[in-house]
Amino acid sequence: MMKWIISAILVVLIGLGIYVFFNYYWSFGTGVKSGTLNFVTLKGYVFKTYEGRVIQAGLKGSAGGGIQMPEFDFSIEDPRIGDSLMRCTGREVELHYTEYKNALPWRGMQKYIVDSIMAVR
Repeated sequence: MMKWIISAILVVLIGLGIYVFFNYYWSFGTGVKSGTLNFVTLKGYVFKTYEGRVIQAGLKGSAGGGIQMPEFDFSIEDPRIGDSLMRCTGREVELHYTEYKNALPWRGMQKYIVDSIMAVR
């Protein structure tokens, strides 16, 4: 009986580990986004993280007939990248990012994590 309980606990722990890995740590995708850097802030109650937004070029019509600006909201793990981008507000930037399925509090509020600056104009 004890052998079955231990086996069941191990199966549940392994399943939970796989779920956490694929939802929070596995890189779902990578890419580059470009546009005008709107803001970069350092915020958070417990975990201070850099959060930013890029306004991408062009307009996109919404279903209601209005005009919507395409925005790219992101988080930054590396403080050096965050400090560099804080000085680039209002400029055209190209940012390389990694996309995760879900956000973690110590990684940032967004599922897109900027890991390098490709260009600043």
